[in-house]
Amino acid sequence: MDEGLNVLGLYQHSSENRIKSFSRRVKSAMLVDLHYDKVESNFEWLDLMEETIRYIDNILRNPNRFIINEDEVVKVELARRVTVESIKHLARNTNLIQDINEDGEVKPSKILNINKEESFDTYENRFIYTLIVNMETFVEFKKKTLLENSHLKDDKSLEYKAASIVGNENITIELAMKSSLHTKKNDGKKNGEDLATRVRKISERITDLKSTPVFKDLARKHVTLVRPPIKKTNVILKNTNFQYAMTLWNFLQEHFNDEDKREKQDKNYEDTGELRGLFDDTFLLSYLAMCTLNKDDYDINKAKEQVVSQVIRRVIDLNSTLSEDEIKDLVGEQFAIVKNKNTATQEGIEKIIKKHIEKYFTKVNAARLN
Repeated sequence: MDEGLNVLGLYQHSSENRIKSFSRRVKSAMLVDLHYDKVESNFEWLDLMEETIRYIDNILRNPNRFIINEDEVVKVELARRVTVESIKHLARNTNLIQDINEDGEVKPSKILNINKEESFDTYENRFIYTLIVNMETFVEFKKKTLLENSHLKDDKSLEYKAASIVGNENITIELAMKSSLHTKKNDGKKNGEDLATRVRKISERITDLKSTPVFKDLARKHVTLVRPPIKKTNVILKNTNFQYAMTLWNFLQEHFNDEDKREKQDKNYEDTGELRGLFDDTFLLSYLAMCTLNKDDYDINKAKEQVVSQVIRRVIDLNSTLSEDEIKDLVGEQFAIVKNKNTATQEGIEKIIKKHIEKYFTKVNAARLN
């Protein structure tokens, strides 16, 4: 095949009747097999938990608390502590006085006992308690759902068979093609730790938070979980630790039921549409390319004209201001150079051949004389 021949040239220099006959009588079949699996995982929740958990730990180490006073009238011998409030209560309730001796000493039968106890049952602590419960539930949900790195698997294969007739010529083709694209993102990996390790560690940290005295106390009391919207108390608004906790709270509320996005397709079918039509065109192109092997069916002069046309077009593209005479002179000059070069080369080759022939005959004559 001549240099310079391209796909366009195959069509231009092929018989129009041949192309029409081929296209009219082509029969083809195509089987397509598709396997597509795309997973997009979001691990923002894991990053956020890892960042926030230390601030939650700070809160639990220095929790809000308040004093609860429990007032109870008990027998004197059961009283743990007598305070000013106990004396005042006895003065108002003289029926609790059992006896007064000669020295004026009062002996009560019962007295007010005040028990003072610290309590962690504050709104802020219940908010953190609820957040920890939500964190644990969220992590367990993620463990049960699709938990893997984002990836794409795109496998395609097809089989194409076709036949056509041009005059008495039978043409057939069989083609099998496969394409495989597998990509994977390590977006679940961080600081050298894989996804499974990070999830396991965050679960362990949550267990540690549940082991703190504050969490245990609130769990023992079965406190009511807080519900959104969260009250904007001064502590929650101004304390840095609580600000981080609020960010995590809001994220979990918005994304609690999020699952990894997945697109999956397994399809095997016979294509009868545009794709098969494109391969029919490719079959025709392949046939026309094969026809160039037959010099009787392919006009080599037209191919040469195609090459010359392309060369002139490139010259014009480089300098569109050239006139017709300038182009003729330029082509003529280059023609003379190439022709003279070829002539000089031919003369050099003839001299070399002549020299070797003379040397050969000299050796032959010398052998005869011996």
